[in-house]
Amino acid sequence: MNTSPLYKAAGVDIDAGEALVDAIKPLAASTRRKGADASLGGFGALFDLKAAGFTDPILVSSTDGVGTKLKIAIETGRHDGVGVDLVAMVVNDILVQGAEPLFFLDYYATGKLEVDVARRVVAGIAEGCRQAGCALTGGETAEMPGMYAAKDYDLAGFAVGAAERGRLLPQGVKPGDILLGLASSGVHSNGFSLVRKVIADNGLSFESPAPFEPSKPLAEILMVPTRIYVKSCMPLVREGLIKAMAHITGGGLVDNIPRVLPDGTDAIIDATGWTLPPVFKWLKAAGKIDDSEMARAFNCGIGLVVVVAKEKADTVIAKLKSAGETVSKLGVIEAQQDSTAEPMVSMRNCDTAWN
Repeated sequence: MNTSPLYKAAGVDIDAGEALVDAIKPLAASTRRKGADASLGGFGALFDLKAAGFTDPILVSSTDGVGTKLKIAIETGRHDGVGVDLVAMVVNDILVQGAEPLFFLDYYATGKLEVDVARRVVAGIAEGCRQAGCALTGGETAEMPGMYAAKDYDLAGFAVGAAERGRLLPQGVKPGDILLGLASSGVHSNGFSLVRKVIADNGLSFESPAPFEPSKPLAEILMVPTRIYVKSCMPLVREGLIKAMAHITGGGLVDNIPRVLPDGTDAIIDATGWTLPPVFKWLKAAGKIDDSEMARAFNCGIGLVVVVAKEKADTVIAKLKSAGETVSKLGVIEAQQDSTAEPMVSMRNCDTAWN
């Protein structure tokens, strides 16, 4: 079937949309898992919780986007990793509640549908789903001339996970518990409005050699996809070794960790517990960003924080390392002096470790 000449003249190519669906069917099929057959084409997606092995599940849902990191993808043509970013931002949020991500759907909106670009983006989404062990069960592509410039596009992702009743996190966090940090793969997918400002203010482009790694352009380093922590952490959740987790996204270490702390506690983090990666050292110096803003704007090299009992910390560290994670001891949970205050994070020794 050919697109109506009038509709095509208005900027919408139905044939291109159908070509994209055909191109991504095998990508979705590669994410099949128990409970979902990952087939496309229907009006809705089905998932069988019983087939996935759940007895009395609580469903956990989340949605997110990639943010202005997409501006770099669009301007440099580096589209292959942003789909992983999209999945990671959603499934990591499901993970930290102690739930297993089950299925994922995406929304891709653009001014003019370029099938190859969209296919590369969806290929990244499928790769993210494989890393997370969830099925890509559907999505929506919207061609909206006049709403977006021709080459611009935006992404949104939606996922549902599940945990058996009574197994959701956080659970039992108390003073004396240890904070572990799992290394990020880079800037991940937050703080990019500030990243782009630092680059512009320093007279650089995305293709300029990275001042801290001149053999690579800035874009190559900045576009490294967000790390997905599901497969390394879920086995420990099921073993009851993890009390809480915090996904370090917008708000950084300072604003995300308190979300999993009970009343009457604070998190004390020693910045000498890990090495600030070169990209963050450069951003801090080139942007003249003070320590407190760094800790709120970026992950600073820590993509996920895990809270464990002190006596189980060494066991958890060993298991996470064997699963491929780089793990650092960040600090400890302490009782508050003022029990009426909101839980907070106290960052210590940033001046020593970051400057």
